Amino acid sequence: MSETHATVAAGAPVFPPGRYGRRREPGRRRPLLLALTVTVLLAVLGLGAAKLYYQYGDPEYQGEMISYSDITDSRVTVDFRVTVPPGGSATCLLRARSHDGAQVGSVETTVTAEPGQRHIRTRQEVPTSARPFIGEVLRCRPAG
Repeated sequence: MSETHATVAAGAPVFPPGRYGRRREPGRRRPLLLALTVTVLLAVLGLGAAKLYYQYGDPEYQGEMISYSDITDSRVTVDFRVTVPPGGSATCLLRARSHDGAQVGSVETTVTAEPGQRHIRTRQEVPTSARPFIGEVLRCRPAG
């Protein structure tokens, strides 16, 4: 049989002492544990963001494809321009792809700007394992 509003008094129910164990005190929290968890989470997110920014996000290092030429069965020459901080240097990854899109060669090259200059125009030969169809600049990042 269930209780009705007529048999239950208004307000909090009264339990027999000791029957249901000790009740928790309202409002008791662990602020130190919460603060530690938030601090660790923020540190991990910050480290992840810094790593990704270093790997992908520096806008001062930009490689720009100008042309590719001298295509043979074993190489392609890539002509490209790199934007760096004044007088800086960059390491760029170049690759060659075949007509079906497969990567047939790649090379990493470091270029350095003259003091006070921001743009470097250079040519680099990319050795290949098969006849390339295109040469391209994948990315440029700070040298070192």
